[in-house]
Amino acid sequence: MTPPPAADDTRSPRVLVAPDSFKGSLTQAEVAAAIAAGVARALPGARVTELPLSDGGEGWLDTLVAADEGGRMVEVAASGPLGEPIEGRFGLVEGGRTAVIEVATASGLHLVSPTSETFRAASSRGSGELIRAALDAGATRILVGLGGSATTDGGAGLAVALGARLLDAGGEPVGAGGAALADVATVDLSGLDPRLGAVEVLVASDVDNPLLGPTGAAAIYGPQKGAGPDDVAPVDAALANYADRVEAALGRELRSVPGAGAAGGLGFGLLAFCGARLVPGIEVALDTVGFDAALAGADLVISGEGRIDLQTLHGKVVAGVAGRARAAGVPVYAIGGAVDPAVEEEWPRFEAAGLAAVESTLERPLPLADALEPKGARRRLTATAERLARSFPDPPGLRH
Repeated sequence: MTPPPAADDTRSPRVLVAPDSFKGSLTQAEVAAAIAAGVARALPGARVTELPLSDGGEGWLDTLVAADEGGRMVEVAASGPLGEPIEGRFGLVEGGRTAVIEVATASGLHLVSPTSETFRAASSRGSGELIRAALDAGATRILVGLGGSATTDGGAGLAVALGARLLDAGGEPVGAGGAALADVATVDLSGLDPRLGAVEVLVASDVDNPLLGPTGAAAIYGPQKGAGPDDVAPVDAALANYADRVEAALGRELRSVPGAGAAGGLGFGLLAFCGARLVPGIEVALDTVGFDAALAGADLVISGEGRIDLQTLHGKVVAGVAGRARAAGVPVYAIGGAVDPAVEEEWPRFEAAGLAAVESTLERPLPLADALEPKGARRRLTATAERLARSFPDPPGLRH
């Protein structure tokens, strides 16, 4: 019996699924899988490629390592935010030449119960230990994701882990944490790891806060890290003293660089001690995971994130994906766990960014705990993706 001819799938749409996580609910990979399931229901012949992404926050490490066929995780002993021993990890990709570090794995807010005391005392030392371990592994390029830190020490702990000395007026090392920076009298860089001069350090950040002042590290991010009403001003003053000493040692001003205040001032510390460049995390991620190659030949891209709002247009995954796809002439649909009503008011801006459709997974208001519950979130996400995919190739615009 002669078998029937193979189906001609040359006209089957090619769909690239490239979302961020739905924070607190589903990981990047889980979001991608749920969207892909909806596409498969709506377009049974579609050829779907899943490419989870991160802009430098939650999931940065796992996402970039998983996207590299030869990527691997390396586990190392490190210090937690309060000096406790933890099992840290970083990734090696691109044949081991590039290290991927997510500061939250060693210095993350999830490792402490935020209080006034932890706000003042938490140290970024563990993040410096991860960088040192990456240097030991032979990496010549380090990609650092800054999201989710517990620290407000301006990267002082990181600096000490890399060989710098922060000394008080008596020549003794100062204590750990942001509050102790009030005691810094001298910054000694003579012992700083010389290998830092031979590596490229790119810091993924989507914020532009300076180190100090009303929009700085302590004022903006302190409250979510346990700071009480009387804690912010003293730590901001301590950071100012520290910045004075660091900048004097370096001979240049860094405190006002956009992003210096990211992750409790880790942006400042990485600029000062690692010669880092602060870059949009999504652009680094898109290049590292080979987004442009995956986009080639795609007929449709579906992206998404937990909440789509005006901030989405400023360095978030959805905007980064839409920008690349727009340049290639490929439409982008985006799904949000929620969509801010302001999106409708500003819809021309979203269209100009390259978005052909935006839809929320929520058909009615839900309590936050119910909205974040993974099983329900996954089900709603798949149903939303199915509805959107059925509209292809006629984009529905904004639906919420």
